[in-house]
Amino acid sequence: MNKSRILFVDDERLILSSLKRITSKLDVDIVTAESGALALEILAKQPVDVIVSDMKMPEMDGIQLFEQVAKLYPETVRIVLTGCDDMSMVLSAINQGRVWGYLQKPWDNNELIITLKQALELQQILAERTLMRRTIDQFQQYRKTNFEGFIGDSVPMQFVYSCIEQCSSSNASVFITGPSGSGKEVAAQAIHRLSKRNKENFIALNCAAIPSELMESEVFGHIKGAFSGAVSNREGAATLADGGSLFLDEIGEMDINLQAKLLRFIQTGQFQRVGSGKVEQVDIRFISATNRNPHTAIAEHKLREDLFYRLNVISIFLPPLCERGHDSIQLAEHFLSHYSQIEGKDFAGFSSMGEKLISDHPWPGNVRQLQNIIHSAVVMSEGPLISDVILKQQLTDPFHSASSLSVLPKKTSPYDVHADVRVQANNISQTDIEIISLEKVERHAIEQAILVCQDNIVKAASELGVSPSTLYRKIQQWQTEPTE
Repeated sequence: MNKSRILFVDDERLILSSLKRITSKLDVDIVTAESGALALEILAKQPVDVIVSDMKMPEMDGIQLFEQVAKLYPETVRIVLTGCDDMSMVLSAINQGRVWGYLQKPWDNNELIITLKQALELQQILAERTLMRRTIDQFQQYRKTNFEGFIGDSVPMQFVYSCIEQCSSSNASVFITGPSGSGKEVAAQAIHRLSKRNKENFIALNCAAIPSELMESEVFGHIKGAFSGAVSNREGAATLADGGSLFLDEIGEMDINLQAKLLRFIQTGQFQRVGSGKVEQVDIRFISATNRNPHTAIAEHKLREDLFYRLNVISIFLPPLCERGHDSIQLAEHFLSHYSQIEGKDFAGFSSMGEKLISDHPWPGNVRQLQNIIHSAVVMSEGPLISDVILKQQLTDPFHSASSLSVLPKKTSPYDVHADVRVQANNISQTDIEIISLEKVERHAIEQAILVCQDNIVKAASELGVSPSTLYRKIQQWQTEPTE
C-alpha cells in the first residue's frame, strides 16, 4: 500500500527543515517546496494527501495557492501555517472552503502531529467518499432499466445483464439457473440475439414437457418408418439449430439414458437420426437451464455429472423477483401498459396501496405470476387506477395461486366430484342420475387445467401433481380415439 504524502510549502528553508524533522516519525512521505509555483509543479507530477503552506510568500501567497489546489485537487486537505496577524484572512478562507484548518507560528510540536494525523484521516474519508461517488455515477451511467426483453434496474439484474453481454460473444456453453418464472428462456434468447449466431435459428426444447419416448426424436429427428407413427422423415432440434443456438430447458428432466447420447453429441457435434445409420455433423451453441439445484439433481441421479460440467462452462443465476427490489413495480407498470393496450382500456397506474401490495408481495411464481395477475386485474377492473382491492382478489383466486390449483369445486370429500349433481337430484330416483366414469372425470379435469393454464402443458401438469409426459400421453390417446 502506498504511503500518504504531506507537502510543506514555505519560502524559508529553515522552517521546512524543522517541519520535516518534527514529522519524520510519522509513517508518511514528506515533500517540501519553497514557493507556491514549485508546489503546483510537484502536485502536477503526483498529488499529495495533505498540504501545509505558509500564508505570506512572494509571488503567490498561501491563499492564492490553495485556490488553485482546491480547484485542481479537491481531495487534498489544505492547512494554513500562519501568524496571529493573519487570522482574519485565514478565517475567511476557512469559511469559503479553501482551507480545512490552520496552525499558528510558532507551533506546538504535539499539536502539529495531532493536526496532521487528523488531516490524514480526513483525507482518507474524502477519498473513499469520492471513490464511492464515482462508482455510483458510473453505475448510474451504465445502469440499464431494460435489457433484451428484461425489465428492471436492480443491482442483481445489472449483474445478469453484464453476464449476458460478456458471454454472448463466446461459443462456450451457458448454464442458467433460477426459480420458475424468473426468465431463463428470456436470458437464453438474449444470449442468442447478441451473439454472432443471431442470423441462424434459436431452437428451444422443454425437456420436462416432452415424453421421454419422444425426446430422442425431438432432439435428433427420425427417418420414415423408424418407429410406429413415423410416417415421414423429420428434422430434429439438432438439425434446425445448426449454426445457431439450442436451448435445453429443464435439462434435469431429460431421461438419464438420453443424457449420455446428448453428452457425446455435445462433445463431437455428431449425431444420428432415430432409425438412421448416417452420421450428421452440426455446429451448435448449447444453452441449458433448470429451476432445480443442479448438484441436488446430480445426487438424485436426475442429471449426469459429466453432462453438467460439459454444459456449465458459463453460469448465470436469475434471482427470484422478491430479491429484485423496485423491479416488481417497474414490471407491473410495463405489464399494465401492455395489457391495457391489448384489452382496449386506459389506466393511469396503480393506487398507492396497490403499489405497496406489489412491492411487499413475495411473488412465489416470480415474473410469470406478476404478469398473469396484472393481466387479470386489467380485465377485471375499469380503472383509472388498479387498486389493492382488485389485486388482492386476483391473488386470492385459486387459479392464480402459485402453490395449488383447484380445477374442480372443493367438496367435503375428494371423491365427491358430482356432489352438486346429487344435491340437485335428491328428489329424483337413483335410476334418473347419470353416473360419469372416472375416465371422463379425469379428462374433464385435465382439459380444464390446460384451459386455465392457457395451454401450458407443463404448468397444468405441475398444478395437477403429475408429470408433463403423463398429460402428453393422455392427449395423444384422446386424439387417436374415434369420435362418438
